[in-house]
Amino acid sequence: MIDKLEYLIALSRERHFGRAAESCGISQPTLSAGIKHLEDVLGVLLVQRGSRFVGFTPEGERALDWARRIVGDTRAMRQDIEALKRGLSGPVRIAAIPSAMPMVAALTSAFCTRYPDVRFTIISGNSEEILTDLENLAIDAGLTYLDNEPLGRVNTVPLYQESYRLIARTSLLPEAPESISWKDVASLPLALMTSDMQNRRIIDGALSALGQRAAPMLESNSMIALLSHVRSGLWASVMPAMLAEALGILEGVRAIPIMEPELSHSIGLVAPYREPSSPITTALIAEARRIAPTLQDGIWPERPLAASQ
Repeated sequence: MIDKLEYLIALSRERHFGRAAESCGISQPTLSAGIKHLEDVLGVLLVQRGSRFVGFTPEGERALDWARRIVGDTRAMRQDIEALKRGLSGPVRIAAIPSAMPMVAALTSAFCTRYPDVRFTIISGNSEEILTDLENLAIDAGLTYLDNEPLGRVNTVPLYQESYRLIARTSLLPEAPESISWKDVASLPLALMTSDMQNRRIIDGALSALGQRAAPMLESNSMIALLSHVRSGLWASVMPAMLAEALGILEGVRAIPIMEPELSHSIGLVAPYREPSSPITTALIAEARRIAPTLQDGIWPERPLAASQ
């Protein structure tokens, strides 16, 4: 039965029968037959079928909630038993918003020092994708905004406060101000994150509150791409201060604090809320709490924190 519930979760994640089957390592007919078996056992239609995946019925949505809980608990149980035999080991998947991607290393480096048999996969995603992947058991944890949009039922560990800098070549701002207002930011040729990114929604909200509107000349879902275009001197961008410090501002490029008003948002770890918690979740939360004071002080760890710390 567990494998059939896995099929249901995969279909929710992929929204496509073929891709869901591929993610489970089975054929599409096998996946369809497994979901049909669930429907027969429960005596209800779970999936709205057409020539392609349409969605879940109300009963299917409720069954999906139970599937996530049962599969999540089953995985946690297996992980717990395995950890008792061999210690914490195996794959861990973490997703991070682009603006927090360099900061993931502070967590993974400290974690691997303490648990050398763990293997990490790090992926980038927007805040909505991270929460969806967490719900559908596609990732073990995420780094995202904690205070700007609803998170749902998750465990959270605040890591640092995100403040904002205008990133521009000195040739674009010859007077080299010590700080700049959001109103003045709006008047510059901007390269910004795409509108599906929460970082962009924060910038749009800051400008809208002042009666301004962001009209970027260039958009990307990659902070590296934005910084590369800033190098040309044709564009300026808005970047979190911690990210600018982690990437290292290039020669001839300035990171100028944006004031009037000065904005700040909390970035942190999100992990599944489950009791009892899986060993991986418990360890990730503990490690995040250990490194948080360093990041909150604005100090970038130059080496992994020792296991004894």
